[in-house]
Amino acid sequence: MEAVNSATALWWAVVASGIYHGVNPGMGWPLAVSAALMDRKRGSLYKALGALAIGHLIAMAAILFPFSALLFLAEWQREIQIGAACLVIALGIYLLINRRHPRFLARVPPTKLALWSFLAAMAHGAGLMLVPIYLGICRTIETDAGHAAADSLMAGNAGIAVVVALAHTLAMTVSGGLVAVGVYHWLGLKFLSKSWFNLDVVWALSLVLVGVLSLLFLH
Repeated sequence: MEAVNSATALWWAVVASGIYHGVNPGMGWPLAVSAALMDRKRGSLYKALGALAIGHLIAMAAILFPFSALLFLAEWQREIQIGAACLVIALGIYLLINRRHPRFLARVPPTKLALWSFLAAMAHGAGLMLVPIYLGICRTIETDAGHAAADSLMAGNAGIAVVVALAHTLAMTVSGGLVAVGVYHWLGLKFLSKSWFNLDVVWALSLVLVGVLSLLFLH
């Protein structure tokens, strides 16, 4: 029962992190609104949101799949999770110290939103935030690792990584999409230019929090 409760909480964390990423302007929903306002087409909004979702999903997969491959080393699973948590904490501390946005993101043309979304997610550590949660989910699944073949373990871990990435991206797209639709239909460009809210510090602190919680609940 305890394992079930832990797994449920971790899956909710996957969804919650997706919602958090979605409402964060740094993940791109203002670009979708801007594209629709400039084109004066509602369809441009949804097309842009789709491109942002694709880029974000690829970024999540690019981070999670290497860890899923590592987890076939079942005897090192605890050490891998500790290392991932420390990496997330280190990135959060770095982002607290260095508040400047990566300049290369400004050089990506607005027509390549999927690429921009991928690079933004990688640069801000959005995928890394998921790693401790993903590793925790893997640990809640009982497997006779001593007798399971390496390819079976890798396939199972990769399957979980796919579901985590999809669930997270869906939550991000829905939450960010709702904000974008609201701004586009009711609040407009004036709100976008005057009511920008900066979540950089919150983002960095959330990375540290996820890493610390992963270490505290490690067993």
